[in-house]
This record gives sequence, structure tokens and C-alpha cells, in this order.
Amino acid sequence: MTVFDRTQTPKTRPIAPHRTTMVASLDIGTSKIACMIARLKPCPPQEALRGRTHSIELVGYSQIQSRGVKAGAVVDMAECEKAIRHAVALAERMAKVRVESVLLSVSAGRLQGQLIEATSDIKGGAVTAEDISRVTSTGMHHATGIGRAVLHALPVGYTLDGVKGIRDPRGMVARQFGVDMNVVTTDATVAKNLMLAVERCHLNVEAMAASPYVAGLSMLTDDEVDLGAALIEMGAGTTTLAIYSGGRFVHASGFAVGGHHITMDLARGLGACIADAERIKTLYGTVLTGGSDARELMSIPAAGDERDSPQVISRATIANIIRHRAEEIFEMVRDRLAESPFAAEPRARVVLSGGASQLTGVPELATRILGRSVRVGRPLGVGRLPNEAKSGSFAVPTGLLVYPQFAHLEHIEPRHTRHIRADAHAGYFGKVGRWLREGF
Repeated sequence: MTVFDRTQTPKTRPIAPHRTTMVASLDIGTSKIACMIARLKPCPPQEALRGRTHSIELVGYSQIQSRGVKAGAVVDMAECEKAIRHAVALAERMAKVRVESVLLSVSAGRLQGQLIEATSDIKGGAVTAEDISRVTSTGMHHATGIGRAVLHALPVGYTLDGVKGIRDPRGMVARQFGVDMNVVTTDATVAKNLMLAVERCHLNVEAMAASPYVAGLSMLTDDEVDLGAALIEMGAGTTTLAIYSGGRFVHASGFAVGGHHITMDLARGLGACIADAERIKTLYGTVLTGGSDARELMSIPAAGDERDSPQVISRATIANIIRHRAEEIFEMVRDRLAESPFAAEPRARVVLSGGASQLTGVPELATRILGRSVRVGRPLGVGRLPNEAKSGSFAVPTGLLVYPQFAHLEHIEPRHTRHIRADAHAGYFGKVGRWLREGF
């Protein structure tokens, strides 16, 4: 277990290219908690997707209802801890292994990506890996505001003596070296409490990653990453965005409106209880209305006293309620895309993931509002996925399994680390306990 400096969340070490390893991902969402355990096996380059060195074989999986979480942030530590323990235990039972550390996603905390340029003189003549780490770390710390923590600091491009567009500067000669990087931050308090909830379950947090970034690693094709794409992760409590261009992750953003707001709109508009509203959304949710929808009626139990007579509601009424909120979400997405590098890519497409993206008619609605080609994604290159996990709803936990293969892109080494024993109390009094006293 490692304690990091004040501004940086834990980062995993790059995975060894010729070594088989086990990894576990944990996605703590507003509506569900998903845990996946996978075996990463080295595979020949011609058999792997670009950027990947290992095949991913899922050996354990669980999905349970989330508790103690609102808009992706912990609001009830005890309830959240119980749910995490349950989810991990179910996945461990299926995989027949014991999980000691997890890769953890972050969707809350006002995710924000910022393009930063940092430069430095090169004393030795040739650029080394140490030069890259030093300049990247300097730029990262200058970009981190008060109360914010860095999730990623990913190079977008390098500069040698003012010449831009350098892909890999190592070994090249220059007097001045610069890096343009995408620094993604979140609220430090949100990250601390997510980590505390996990470590109270006697689990180490190996790394924390932004949800839209890892969803993009799981669902975007090579051409989409090269030509430009926006990955929109439509969760229950948050909607987050990752922008890819020229083969790089260049921007991130998010806001606290998601699929659960559609459920609450249905509960209020139909006078139904929240559980019934969620079931109606899941089974009959659509943003499209046709001529027969006004005549097709449904009986819905009234909220409150069971003796009250059920209500009779048309399918058109349900679709209208859902469509109004979905339109609001995509209008907010449109505004954030207009302020991002995505606006400069007229032919870039949009890929949707997350539970709310599974509603009927959402791609068509998104195409109309965003004015772009839109598709609903699915996880790529993950073997033995159960049927319920093959949809875009599981982009984040499957993306976390892919993430260790891209850890080498983040040239940041923690400046101050120390190892502590991961015993029964280390989760609370170790890494997180120190963070609570001193900050990141």
C-alpha cells in the first residue's frame, strides 16, 4: 500500500508485457455497484486491439443495487461499505479468488479536463524518460486548484524547440522540451470518501480513473480514437464526457444529471413509487411516440396506500416524460461539447454508454440535438462476458480492466511514497487516515 502526495490519486504501475496477472475493477455508481475480476494474459500483437498487450478473460462478476451513493459520491459511509462488501464477495465467490486491491472509477466531483503546456530546458541534449516525468509532474501541479485532485495527466503531444506534433520524444535531441497534456481533476473530498469506503472493506485502491476515460478505452474503435469521438457515459446520477482526437484523450467533463432523474420524473409525473417508476423505465422506456401510443394504456399502482385504485396511463404520457428529461441531458452535453476540442472536429462521432443510453430511441434523439452521428457502444475485447454485461451499461467496469495496459501513458511517478502493512486497520488508519488529516 502506498501513500501519495497532496494532489495525486493512486496510480497503478504499468503491466508487465509478458506476465499473466489478475485484476479487479470496482464501479461504485448511483444505482448499481459492479465488480469484475479478470485474468489478463499476454497475447500476440496481431490478436489484440491496438494499444493492448493482453487478452482479458472475465472470471468473476457481480452487480448489485447501490446504497449510500448519490450522484456518484458517497453520502452514507456505512451503507456504501455494506454494498461494496457484498458486491466484492459475490465476484470473489464466482472467481474462487480473494481480492486484495481494486481499480476504482470516479464519475463525481465535477470532473474537468484542462489542456496544459509545460516546458523545460534539456541539459543532457537528448530527452529521457526522467525529463518527461519531471515536466509532466511540474505542469500537473501547476494545473491543480485548491480542493482538487488529479486523476490523470496524459500527454497529448510533445514539442522540441518549438516544433509541435512529436509523438515520442525519447532519445531525440533538443535544447527545450515541452509537453501538451490533458490534466483531469475531481473534487478531492469526493475521491477521499470513495477511497475510504473501499478501504474500510479491507481492500487497497490500486488506482483511481475517470469513468468516461476508461469507458472510452473499452468501447471506442481505433478509427474513432484517431478521427475524433466523444464518449458520453450516461450513468444514473451523472453524465460524463471524454473527448478523443488524433489517437489521444484530450478532454473530460461532466455534470450531475442522469438516468435516475428520469426515474424521479416518472415517479412524480405518474404518481407512482420510485421502484415502480424504475421498472417502468427499464421495461417500457422510450423517447419515441407513435400514433398508437396514445391509445395503448397501462395500469400503474398508485404510490402510498395499497388500497388506492391503480392509475391508467398511456404509453405516450410515459414517453413524453422521459423525452423531456433526455432532451435536457443532451442539450447540456451539446453545450459542453461546444466548449471542448470536439467542436473543431466536424466529422467526429458520438458514442453513448451507460444505463440511460439503453432507452429506446436515444441514439435518434441524440443525433437530432447534437447534430452528429451517434451510436450506442458495447465493450470490445473482453472475453466470457455474461449477456447482461455485453451492453454499454458496463462500459466503466470493463474499461477498468483495460486501463492497466494504458498506465504507461501517464509519465507521473509519486514523489513521496511509503509502504504500510495492509492489516485490518490499515484501510482506515493508513492511506485514507493520513489523507483525512493532511489532504492529498
